[in-house]
Amino acid sequence: MTQPSPALAAPAVKTTCPYCGVGCGVLATPDGQGGVAIAGDPEHPANFGRLCSKGSALGETVDLQDRLLKPMVDGQVASWEGALGAVAGGLKRIAERHGPDSIAFYLSGQLLTEDYYVANKLAKGFVGTPHVDTNSRLCMSSAVAAHRRAFGSDTVPGCYEDLDEADLIVLVGSNAAWCHPILFRRMIDARAKRGAKIVTIDPRRTQTGEEADLHLGLMPGTDTALFSGLLVHLAEAGRLDARFVAEHTAGFDGALERARQIAPSAEATAQATGLATGDVQAFFDLFAATQKVVTGFSQGVNQSAQGTDKGNAIINCHLATGRIGKPGMGPLSLTGQPNAMGGREVGGLANMLAAHMHFAPEEVDRVRRFWKAPNIITGEGMKAVALFEAIERGKIKALWVMGTNPLVSMPRADRIRDAVRQLDLYVVSEAIATSDSACAAGKKTVLLPALAWGEKDGTVTNSERRISRQRAFLKAPGEARADWAIMGDVARRLGHGDAFAYRSAAEIFREHAALSAFENDGARDFDIGGLADLSDRAYDGYLPAQWPLPKRGTEAKGRARLFADGRFFTFDRRARFVAVQPPALAQGVSPERPLVLNTGRVRDHWHTMTRTGKSQRLSAHRAVPFVEVHPDDAARFGLKDGGFARVASEVGTAILEVTVTDGVRPGAIFVPMHWSDMTSSDGRGAALARGVTDPVSGQPELKATPAGIAPVAYRSRGYLLTRAPLAAPAGWWWARATVSGGSGLLFATQEGSREMALAIRGMFPGQELAEYVDHARGLYRCAVYTEGRLVAALSLAPGESRPDWELAKQVFSRGDIDAVDRRTLLSGRAAGASAGPVVCACHGVGLDVITACIAGGAGSVEAVGAACKAGTNCGSCIPEIRKLLPGALARNAA
Repeated sequence: MTQPSPALAAPAVKTTCPYCGVGCGVLATPDGQGGVAIAGDPEHPANFGRLCSKGSALGETVDLQDRLLKPMVDGQVASWEGALGAVAGGLKRIAERHGPDSIAFYLSGQLLTEDYYVANKLAKGFVGTPHVDTNSRLCMSSAVAAHRRAFGSDTVPGCYEDLDEADLIVLVGSNAAWCHPILFRRMIDARAKRGAKIVTIDPRRTQTGEEADLHLGLMPGTDTALFSGLLVHLAEAGRLDARFVAEHTAGFDGALERARQIAPSAEATAQATGLATGDVQAFFDLFAATQKVVTGFSQGVNQSAQGTDKGNAIINCHLATGRIGKPGMGPLSLTGQPNAMGGREVGGLANMLAAHMHFAPEEVDRVRRFWKAPNIITGEGMKAVALFEAIERGKIKALWVMGTNPLVSMPRADRIRDAVRQLDLYVVSEAIATSDSACAAGKKTVLLPALAWGEKDGTVTNSERRISRQRAFLKAPGEARADWAIMGDVARRLGHGDAFAYRSAAEIFREHAALSAFENDGARDFDIGGLADLSDRAYDGYLPAQWPLPKRGTEAKGRARLFADGRFFTFDRRARFVAVQPPALAQGVSPERPLVLNTGRVRDHWHTMTRTGKSQRLSAHRAVPFVEVHPDDAARFGLKDGGFARVASEVGTAILEVTVTDGVRPGAIFVPMHWSDMTSSDGRGAALARGVTDPVSGQPELKATPAGIAPVAYRSRGYLLTRAPLAAPAGWWWARATVSGGSGLLFATQEGSREMALAIRGMFPGQELAEYVDHARGLYRCAVYTEGRLVAALSLAPGESRPDWELAKQVFSRGDIDAVDRRTLLSGRAAGASAGPVVCACHGVGLDVITACIAGGAGSVEAVGAACKAGTNCGSCIPEIRKLLPGALARNAA
């Protein structure tokens, strides 16, 4: 955290975290020198002052290293006039030659609502292309589709307060302890205060599963079988809300009949899911006997070729029991991005038009009249996977990417990288110049420098429908501009200036709110018409509130829950049960690819690390891309913990460090999605995913790709610390991580100590070298000095040993080093105690410190926290701390 100077510090600015969909309030205090101190906002209802490790480290991510600060055209710095002319001229020519539907926009759940609104309006109303999609397609579109099928609208029924009041919290496909840690701490608090039970349903026993009262490690893709079995059990146990079903729903008999075909009993459910019958029965009994149940579901449900059915199987059980829209109960979609909800509100998905309206003729006409749009689209566009396939086929000639990194996050990313080269016009609005997507090139490539978090101003909507403000507290760097302003200038060059003459984000928000209320007689769920007349001053001071927020009525101040009255947004106001399809993986394993590959997130990183990768704290916990393998599979394929493996699917390969753990099922492996070409040589996890799409939502399968695995051996391994990022030599396997005082590479190579001693001289010509050499044992260490100042440190050892760079990082973090530090770098031994690898990122507490506290008598998680602060902020490291406690102590720890 950057500490502000009292003389220069500005007042704290209330803003919102730019990471996950929890939407935590942040207090940002600029230091007057480009830095900022970060704290949680105790008044924000999403987090009440708590921040996770990522949010706590935001102050370490606002530097200008790698920022895109000037427009670029075909790799050359350009003026804004030239860049905007290239974009507008290119779009106009392509539309004239190939039609407007040869143009596509790919947006992001990290855009502010105002940016999203302008992009959607420009594309769908004025350029005239339906091909507008967003990275939210990869995140929450199956939840959207499930909501629409069940409720007639994309409505989240409940709120975070339900987690405080529930007696049973079921988490499906959600590692909330790492991915939504602030919400998970609320769940743990509810268990401590009220005795709430937590059940996790996930093929992996994640850190969330470690904390659960019951973990169901079902086979990949079998969620629908489990919840079909639950629906049957609820019916046969007499636990239905017959009145609610009869008066407020339709389709129950068909859904129940289908459920009986899939999983007619607990025994059949156990067989279909690979679970023990006793565990299945225990879950069924617990759900049936508990009135206040919240079922939270996330990417493990959504990122599936049957993700929509999984969501509806969950919702079916809540509708059948009437457990929806009331305190402490209901299905709760846990959103992955800070403004995925806002994007859905404006219509940023290809199967939406605007303001939760779709493509009925009257809806198209309504939006056309409101926008005065000359080129309004009349039907759906291509969803993300299909959109990039169309680029590959040559159907899409122009692509404008905003605030996302599809060359890393999309399935089949290698093919996407090749396809982009065919584009006649490739436009990227981006803050980071070195992202994989910014480094790609079409036939004409335009990079537009956009404002980042802390510089831009607008609104976001979190997972509980709460609209909050993101406020600017830093000056715009270089020539960076707001996305909405950039698009407005392009619109003017296309001849649509009157419709895009916005002077502020507040003006855009007022128009967005007015559209939500336009001819809305209550038939549409999304209505924030009560905000359509906000003054600029009121917008600046806007406090977080949940929609609907209509101009009149009892909901004018917002509404925490919907549907308790049994009135939904279908034509007859009844919810719909859905008869789901039997569970089946989109692709089965084979002798060549015998494992099921699952991809996902780690604790301290987010998306493709363009922000979190700037923080040394966040880079310390997991510094390299890895693959989790069950011990049985490690033995079967000859893999060693800490060694390397090549993971290969039908569409890609990666070389990853092996983590052997019984947290994954036999026959399954897990790979994180964060690493890119910017941060690793061979670590792009999403590039391995085939991405077969859900037939309803279009969301690609990222949780179950057939893959093979084989060991990879390197002669040597080591680390290299430098003051500025240094390109790795050809032939190295490497992963880059930010360290205190500079940049670090963990690497592996087929070179030995003699070759490395020669190579280091080429990397640092003319510098002073201090070396330790033992060629017989394959050891080489080197410290590089410029005028007595340490500028680099390298260590090399035989490939069987994993490099330990914790001591070297501690020395490297110091500006001035003494003789003891110099000896430490060359000997690899500490003169004093080491902190060890980071466990608690919030407070920077290492493994050795925690184990010393335990050895000194700290016998519980709370005692460890009191002794060294570990686990006392967001709590996402508590599962790891608990594992360090002796067995009896861990079982008794709260």
